[in-house]
Amino acid sequence: MPARAISTTPHARARRKRIDRAADRTLRGLCVAASALVGLLIADIAYQLLHGGSLAMSRFGLGFLAAGAWKPNFDVFGAGPLLFGTAVTSAMALAIATPVGIAIGLFLSMFSPRPVRGVIGPLVEMLAAIPSVILGLWGILVLGPFLRDHAEPWLHSSLGFLPIFGAPETSGSSVFTAGLILAIMVVPIIASISRDLFETVPRELQEGAAALGATPWEVVRGIVLPSTASGLAAAAFLGLGRALGEAIAVTQVIGARTGVHSSLFEAGDTLASRVASQFDGSVSRLHTSALFYLAVVLLVIGLAANLLAQWIGNRFAR
Repeated sequence: MPARAISTTPHARARRKRIDRAADRTLRGLCVAASALVGLLIADIAYQLLHGGSLAMSRFGLGFLAAGAWKPNFDVFGAGPLLFGTAVTSAMALAIATPVGIAIGLFLSMFSPRPVRGVIGPLVEMLAAIPSVILGLWGILVLGPFLRDHAEPWLHSSLGFLPIFGAPETSGSSVFTAGLILAIMVVPIIASISRDLFETVPRELQEGAAALGATPWEVVRGIVLPSTASGLAAAAFLGLGRALGEAIAVTQVIGARTGVHSSLFEAGDTLASRVASQFDGSVSRLHTSALFYLAVVLLVIGLAANLLAQWIGNRFAR
């Protein structure tokens, strides 16, 4: 028996190597196919958007991006106010959600007791599972009236000398409300990624700094944040992508008004919201093409944001 086992061992090893090589080739083929499928899908989406928006592109050109009028009944379209609304709401959401999400990640990974971490962590992640239409309804029924009756008048009376806190609207539907809704939607993304990043920082570095007399804030500022800066930048831009593309919740609370206003309390609109609210009810072929043009602009902005995130991450990594 020992002699037979020894004699068959080289054959078994060779067979095992052939199986491993076949498995490696299969896995490589599946990965290449998946990557190619994603590339083809993105290319097809871009083609369909460009094809659908070709009429508006040939009619308006790049001037479409700066034009301010949107009058479907007169075949007059411009994306300027929509670009402005998209930029303001997304910037507001990112400005609020990034520090809040990072703070939640720090608390869950470094400062919270384990029982508390086990409760708050899933709750934060469950916030991301709430459908956007539900958040939009909550914005209409709860957040909007509260802002209209309490927050906006107080901000106007205290900081009304700043243009962004000018005279508040009375309906509660405003750019300010939309920005807060987007911030609520972005916080779980940034918080979840931040917590995972902070947990990868070696404990030895943190304990060594604490042993040398560093305070918890000095440990966070000098070790934790620099070690995870590239990942935090990527998390913020991932949240930005969610804010740029959100349509339903924004449509419900922003007011759907075309215009560029200095006050956050005025109603407005965004690229995604305008496409979602008017595509099914377009009144002409040019109107539909203009909505496709808006989608093309939104796709370009999203791709640019992702490329910028990669550039920032690589720069931090170096």
